[in-house]
Amino acid sequence: MSKNKLAKFADMETYQHVFQYPFGKLKTEGGFPYKGKWHSFFKNNNPIVLELGCGKGEYTVELARMFPGKNFIGVDIKGARMWTGAKMALEAGMENVAFLRTNIELIASFFAEGEVSEIWITFPDPQMKKATKRLTSTWFMQRYQQIMKPNGLIHLKTDSPFLYTYTNLMVQHNQYPVVFETNDLYHSNWVNEILSIKTYYEKQWLERGLTIKYIQFELAPRTEWEEPTEDIEEDSYRSFNRSRRSVSAVASNTETEEEA
Repeated sequence: MSKNKLAKFADMETYQHVFQYPFGKLKTEGGFPYKGKWHSFFKNNNPIVLELGCGKGEYTVELARMFPGKNFIGVDIKGARMWTGAKMALEAGMENVAFLRTNIELIASFFAEGEVSEIWITFPDPQMKKATKRLTSTWFMQRYQQIMKPNGLIHLKTDSPFLYTYTNLMVQHNQYPVVFETNDLYHSNWVNEILSIKTYYEKQWLERGLTIKYIQFELAPRTEWEEPTEDIEEDSYRSFNRSRRSVSAVASNTETEEEA
């Protein structure tokens, strides 16, 4: 591990808004102290929103700037990447932002039933070879249901036609109510503040004439789940690595940072 990464890990240990809980620590410490008590950390009863696979965390920070009446938590296992957003939030004095370094598979160990109102999944790896690794798979929906309010919102924003098609099929098979969906977000009729947030690589896709896909749906409670079995055409291009995406407003400052 490089000195730069070690320095970032050490730096984050001093951040009160960052919680580093890989599986080993979660097991040895007998659980997470803020499970079911996140509102005591934020010192308010505002809705809690997660960004899963937050990478550098700038999207989490920008959402938190835009919606000060909500609390945002970026979740990822790559700590050296997360340091960027954590430092941004700290320097800006933002009190509605936190970061959790852990495996997303363990998400139910950190939040109580009904504690989360929304989940954002922004440009994840489409995981075309293994369905259970897709963050919009039924495997993950079961885990999200354990922590979300009934009919809480799931947002997926992706450049991947494969993941977009798969997610639509998953939603249809499990009869999740769709709030909005489009295979060309920036040429749709949807007017929303979040359209002003574009990642650095998202802008590159748009400049190349590629489209951004988006779906927002409600996680209606279920006791059984149906995984799509349809054949889906795989993406014909290689998606940018999620860890290298950064919000365009700060891309020039972070693009050359060493990745975890």
